[in-house]
Amino acid sequence: MSEQSKSPQAPDHTPRVVIAGAGMAGVQTAVALRENGWHGAITLFGDEPHPPYDRPPLSKAVLLGKADGAAFDVDFRSLGIDLELDHPVTGIRPAEHLLDTVRGPVRYDHAVLATGSAPLKLPGTEGHPGVHLLRTLDDARRLRPVLAARSDVVVVGAGWIGAEFATAAREAGCAVTVVEAADRPLAGALPAEVAAHMTPWYGAAGADLRTGARVASVEQRGVVLDDGTALPADAVLVGIGARPVTGWLAGSGIALSPEDGSVLADDRLRTSAPDVHAVGDCASFPSARYGRRLLIHHWDNALQGPRTVARNITGDPAEATVYDPVPYFWSEQFGRFVQYAGDHGGADELVWRGDPDGAAWSVIWLRDGVLVALLAVGRPRDLAQGRRLIERGATLDRLRAADASVPLKSAVR
Repeated sequence: MSEQSKSPQAPDHTPRVVIAGAGMAGVQTAVALRENGWHGAITLFGDEPHPPYDRPPLSKAVLLGKADGAAFDVDFRSLGIDLELDHPVTGIRPAEHLLDTVRGPVRYDHAVLATGSAPLKLPGTEGHPGVHLLRTLDDARRLRPVLAARSDVVVVGAGWIGAEFATAAREAGCAVTVVEAADRPLAGALPAEVAAHMTPWYGAAGADLRTGARVASVEQRGVVLDDGTALPADAVLVGIGARPVTGWLAGSGIALSPEDGSVLADDRLRTSAPDVHAVGDCASFPSARYGRRLLIHHWDNALQGPRTVARNITGDPAEATVYDPVPYFWSEQFGRFVQYAGDHGGADELVWRGDPDGAAWSVIWLRDGVLVALLAVGRPRDLAQGRRLIERGATLDRLRAADASVPLKSAVR
């Protein structure tokens, strides 16, 4: 029974966790709470009418019509999780322990903010029927007939989403032009010397990559660049980044980052408000491992963080669990499996493993000889071993690490 249907003459005093957001982070938090022995009520609020689903298949199987959805294999009813679909949250009042929703306030003992991130829109394209984003199941379903028709497609942004969508569009037989304002793909994620070896993947797959190019306008039948070039397009996919969905927290007193709008969680994923936690794409946290605050918009963070939140809600506050993961993500693009672990921002040395113009290679980043990050293309063993070595803070022998025939674990000093 939902909170709103209870009689006001018989108030419910059952201990309750409310979770704002029914994506990966929200769902995994609910499941982890049960696994960690939470016996009280759990209410999970989602904006969409669809049962909670996984997002990675949206840019692959769902987009290409190989699957209609990607619902999580979770029996919410048997777990005693009250799933409130099509039920957006609108605010939170920490002093009163109330979560505001479109259907009224809900009392909580603990609240978890898991509202994720939303893709940035291309200025001036609001309401344009031919301009698409790719974040939700409905987004993927709207794009599916575009690919099925083998349309002319322009992709704005050569980041991870742009590359994955271009891959699917080429597989479907579409003519694809990718427009990137920076001088290379993945400019916000990887250094130029690494991205340079990924640039040819576009042309080899039959996609036209145009770097240093900015969109001036989107017209009825195409895109016009700032140099006057007109690119024909039946559809435009915008993949220029995302921002945490935290606008609904205005007036709550919960501290947000002035730079990126993320919830400023501490190293236990607690917010500035008592009994309010934050997890997944909407939250940043301080990393002792990397010496800076991290905001991670990737699947693995939305899987790992909930376990920390659940332990900290159900456990002894004096023994709260610290969250300091090795970031990890993967991408499938142009026939390659790309994996990344760690954070190379503070590295002082880059070491190649294998030929970066070949089919399989890796690059590692060291700081004072310690492995801090790794990018693997078609070398999953490097990634698996490297991730464990990063967790250990292992120091590597540079010469052995540069030998692609030597297992990374054998390059430890």
